[in-house]
This record gives sequence, structure tokens and C-alpha cells, in this order.
Amino acid sequence: MNPSSTETFAYDVVVIGSGAGGLSTAVSAAREGASVLVVEKAEVCGGATAWSGGWMWTPRTMFAHADGVREDRDEPRRYLRHRLGANFDAAKVDALLDGAPQMVEFFENTTSLQFVPGAAIADIHGDTPGAGTGHRSVAPKPVSLRTLGPDVARLLRRQLYETSFLGMGIMAGPDLQAFLHSTRSARAFSHCTVRVTKHMVDLVTKRRGQQLVNGTALVGRLLRSALDEGVKIETSTAATALITDDDGRVSGVRLQGPNNAYTVRARAGVVLATGGFTHDLDRRRELFPRHPGENEHWTLTPPSTTGDGITLGESVGGRLDRTLASPVAYCPVSLVRYRNGKTGVFPHILDRGKPGVIGVLADGRRFVNEALGYHDYTLAMVDKVPDGHDVCSWLIADARYLRHLPLGMAKPFPIPTWPYLRSGYLTRGRTLHELAERIGVDPDGLEKTVAAFNEGARVGVDNEYGRGTTPFTRGSGDPDNPWPNPSLAPLERGPFYAVKVVPGSFGTFAGLVTDAHSRVLDEQDRPIGGLSAVGVDQASVMGGHYPSGGINLGPAMTFGYLTGRRLGEEAKQL
Repeated sequence: MNPSSTETFAYDVVVIGSGAGGLSTAVSAAREGASVLVVEKAEVCGGATAWSGGWMWTPRTMFAHADGVREDRDEPRRYLRHRLGANFDAAKVDALLDGAPQMVEFFENTTSLQFVPGAAIADIHGDTPGAGTGHRSVAPKPVSLRTLGPDVARLLRRQLYETSFLGMGIMAGPDLQAFLHSTRSARAFSHCTVRVTKHMVDLVTKRRGQQLVNGTALVGRLLRSALDEGVKIETSTAATALITDDDGRVSGVRLQGPNNAYTVRARAGVVLATGGFTHDLDRRRELFPRHPGENEHWTLTPPSTTGDGITLGESVGGRLDRTLASPVAYCPVSLVRYRNGKTGVFPHILDRGKPGVIGVLADGRRFVNEALGYHDYTLAMVDKVPDGHDVCSWLIADARYLRHLPLGMAKPFPIPTWPYLRSGYLTRGRTLHELAERIGVDPDGLEKTVAAFNEGARVGVDNEYGRGTTPFTRGSGDPDNPWPNPSLAPLERGPFYAVKVVPGSFGTFAGLVTDAHSRVLDEQDRPIGGLSAVGVDQASVMGGHYPSGGINLGPAMTFGYLTGRRLGEEAKQL
């Protein structure tokens, strides 16, 4: 569109935001026959979804059934009831558990979005009743950008550099395992050689990697599906105000495009899907623990996630849910200082649970089961660092570990470590005592911690935190580890290395209060006509807890799908 400030356009559904929730809504509504407009404030689409791992928690899908796993709904429901406690919302949880299998089947059978199953990915807290040992998640199937077409290439946000290898995404599963074992297996080395060679050719010929995995594959496939269904997508276009009728129903939105402002009417409704408020400093200071300022919390979301959806919802009577266990989906990160002065943010997803690494605080002591989820690790760090001290921890490893496994951005042999030592990202010490002094950690505390950890690791036992005793924490380890427990190995071969870890996030949990149909509710818990919220603009169905990987994207896709279907049906009645 090239609108003037005086023109008014009309669609059945207007979606504000182009992450997983927004695009899922758009595709399913358009499939029902609705006319759909998606507006995105950034120049490209995908939001935080494009920088994510792309995994979705979706129990009881067709993929689980194909593998002979037919869970009763009560099993994942029981798990959530125990994990969420007072934040368990039965109506929303049931909507998620009923809708997730429908969502997966819809996209797999009728759109360009295809999935691979997470048959071996367990729920995080394996000692909780109802915890799954696999078959509860899906991820987007890798796809070539060439097959998605130039219009998708133009719209798609690029892979986050810090979570790639030379800008090339690596998918969890066999692909990742091949890279982790490239120096120990001829087959793995061959796989990696082919992947890297193709990527280099793409960079030379296309100036961009063409093999999409993880979040870029999810967004790319959703964009292709949306365009195939006739969805109109406008980038560099911000929603500045919602328009209401005399009865308070939201009937449109005021937009600011690249050239001017204009109005779009929404006959069936407006959907907020702007990606939360991780870059809204005022809301962060109000809601996040320890009141993190600009340089005290490092998020893995794009700069456009400034809480626009929350603000728009509140402007017409919606309210932010402040009752959740945590307002933020935490992730431990390390800061990568580049020579051009920029700072990169690296999420510690893989290394914490590998054999031969531990996490310690300034007293040199461990503080958490490092192999648990990233939210658990960071939440423990925030909780256990004394007030008045910088919230941080250090991941400690020895030379044997770094020869075979990554420590943050530092890659194993044959990738050199000296650039990371030179920049200060990594710190090295000939002994644990020397390392501790260099990073400002209590040397005696660290030496005692490592001695106790090593004693248990040699026999496969973590006496302090039980690391490697559940399917998830064992799966976080290394199946080729020569020690008894795949998640444990002693730290005994110098030199020793450390990387500093600080709080970061993958997004926010605190969103607008909605009902089980994703309709935004007012102060009296009444639906605000014509207004829905999905993704993290909707208060998390997990109540601020992180029971499994994919609990942001799974609900975003599911509630987006259900909302799109509902609005598509309503549009037919107009």
C-alpha cells in the first residue's frame, strides 16, 4: 500500500506484529477466508521468533502418535498443574493442550510450515509428576531460502550471529551433535564440511546463508504460508493508536508508515502480537527483580520489542498481568565485545550441562544444577547473589573440556581460543587459584568446590544438586562422555578457563490479561470487543514458569492458530 493520511482501508483482521503468534493468527484467519493485514514496526519480519531455537511445546501431536506415543491429556496437564501451582489456569491450559495438536496438523497438512518432531526432548523437571521424556515438542523443518522465494528473503530477519557458526544456523539434534563431535568422528566431520562449504558458497553467490533452521526456518515458512494465503504484510509500519466505536469495541488501528499516518478498519478484530517489552526500560525497572537498567539486563530480542502491544491494550481498558511467578523468561548470557565497539549477546543454552563445566558465584561455590533450563539457572543467579552485588556468575571449565566442547562463544579445537582471550571474553589461569584471582572469585571457595565436584563426577554423582539424574539433565550432557554420568566430568587438567555470565532474557512472560480465547479482558474481566492478544503480548499460560523448552513458541503458535480460526469464522458472519 502507498496510503495517504486521509485514506481509510478495511480488512477483516489486522495483526500487529510478525512473530510466531502474529503470523500463525494471520495464516489461520486467511485460511478461513478472512482478509488479513499484518503490520510490523521493524524493517523485517520475525521478531524474537527469528532469533530463537524454533522449538514449540506441543504435546499429543500427530508425530507422537506416529511413534506410538498416545498420551492422555491428563498427563501433560498433571505436569503443568504441579509446576505452575497457584498460577495454573485450567481453562487456558486445556485450550493449549486441546489446540496444540490441531495447530500442528493444520500447518503440516495445509501450509508451507512443516515440522520435525522432538522425540527425545524431555520436560525440564523430570522428577515432577506427569513430566514427559519426549514426544512433546516440534520444530520447523529446515528449508532453503531459495525455495521460499525472493519475497520471503526480502521480509525475513536474518539469523542472530552469536547463535550461529560464521552466520550459519545449527539445528538441535543430529546437526548439532555432528558439530560437537566433528573432531572425534569422521562421519561428523564430513557432515560439517559439507554444511560449512555450502554456507560459504551461499555467502559468495547470494551474500546470505540460504539454509534456514530454527527460528528463521519457522518465520520463513510462516511468511511463505501467509503470502500464499493472500495476507498483506507491511513492514516499517507502527501501530500508534487503536480506534474504538461508541460502545468501546475496537474497530481499527491508526498506523504510521514510512511516509505518513493512515487508518485501517478491522471488521472482525485487531490482534496484538508485538513481542513484549524487554526493551522498555521503564517497565523493566517496575517489574523485573533487582530493577535492571540499561546495562544490567541483556535481552535476545530485537530493539523493536518496546511494549507497544501492552500500551495499546491498556489504552482501551486492558491490563497487564502482574501476578505471574516471573515477569521475564530468563536466559544466562555472556557479553561479546567486538573490535568495532559493538557488544554481542550470547545465550548459554548448550554448555552449562556438558561434562566438565560448573557455574559458581563470587564465593566460588556452585548455586544451582547447571544442567537445568536456562530460566532456572538465571533465576537462581538473581535470587542467590546478595543485594548490593552485581548479579553474575562464572562458568568454569578445564583444558580437556575446551578441546572437545564449546564454552560460550569459544569453540572447541581446531577453532583457536586466543581471540576470546585477547578480547577478555575468556579468562585463563594455569591453576584454579590463579584463575579465581583473575576473575575476582574466592580462590579457596573455588578450589574446595571443584575438589568436591570432581570426587562425585568420577563416580557419576552430583551430591549437591543431583545433576544428571533426570532425562532432561542427562540429555543436556554428552553421550560420548567417558565418565559414568553423561553430564559430569572432573575439572582437573589445566589450564582452566572462565566466562562471565549475566542475566538476559528470551522475552517477557507478563502480558495482557486474556481469557482462554485470547480475548483481552478489562478490569471487570469482560472481553474488550474486537481486541485479542497472542504471543507474549498475552500473559503467559505458564504463569511465569518455565517447565519445558518451547513454552513460549508453542502457546504463541497455538493461541495464534485458535484466534485466527475464531476471527475467520466471525468474519464470515459480517
